[in-house]
Amino acid sequence: MMVSNNTAAFSSGCASISPVTADMAVSYLYFFMFPIALLLNGVAAWVSLHLRSTSTFIVYLKNLVAADLLMTLTLPVMAASMLPGASIQLRAFACRYSNVIFFCCLYTSIALIGLISLDRFFKIVRPCGKFLGQNVIFSFVMSTLVWVGIFGGTAIPTIILTDQNPVNTTGDFCDSLKSPAGVTLNTFVVLSMESLFWLVSIVIVFCYICITLKVLQSFRNSGSNNSHGKTKTKLRVFLILLVFFVCFVPLHVLRVPVTMDDEIDDCVKMWVTIIHKLFLWVSATNSCLDPLLYICLCREYREKLVELMKA
Repeated sequence: MMVSNNTAAFSSGCASISPVTADMAVSYLYFFMFPIALLLNGVAAWVSLHLRSTSTFIVYLKNLVAADLLMTLTLPVMAASMLPGASIQLRAFACRYSNVIFFCCLYTSIALIGLISLDRFFKIVRPCGKFLGQNVIFSFVMSTLVWVGIFGGTAIPTIILTDQNPVNTTGDFCDSLKSPAGVTLNTFVVLSMESLFWLVSIVIVFCYICITLKVLQSFRNSGSNNSHGKTKTKLRVFLILLVFFVCFVPLHVLRVPVTMDDEIDDCVKMWVTIIHKLFLWVSATNSCLDPLLYICLCREYREKLVELMKA
């Protein structure tokens, strides 16, 4: 769950870009994204504080806002630690704390997006049913379980077991801070979070296949003049699917060769590492896109935002 600070030398003939240059470029991308994400999530948090938790979607939305805002606050430390002149203390702090929180927030967001997709499934495909997933108390319970499971099960143990003095400043710096138990835990956490992502992906694909069929059926059966508007409203939910796959799928597809990096040569390993860091930045852009989704998907959020802006 760590962002590697690996800047080991690779064969000079395999590429025209060095890991150090790539780290600097990605670092600048994080610095550029930070004020945008902070502004958008600050506004989202301001609006969500004025919303009453009267629906499952609002509950999930508030938790997603919290995860995105917390993740946004870790970006400057992550970016600064990637710079060539970063101190050992800053890099160690990033490995032990801020990067861990970043990844936990990232996967908390992924889990919550899965819950939001299930919520949309219940609202559109089963709008008249009394399902457990449509209960506000259930949404509070599920949101709490996500936070406790991810932070309690991964962040706290990882922080505790990343307790060694740095002995490797040229290789994988973060791994050098872990005890043997910490290295084992990190492998387990990476595999667990990868499994969580693909499980959520399966849930989302299932939900949106059902939603698609329902929307098409509604479009065929409706003879009212407002059918186009109703269909357009329902199609907005597919923005979640678009953002999810654009932000998260590239990173997790690339995780397969990353976990097999001992079996590939140095040149390929270098490019995989560079692209992995870039795809991680793409995943972090989800914190900028989520606040825009709230406006499209939640009428209460839109109305409260307009009301607060006029006040």
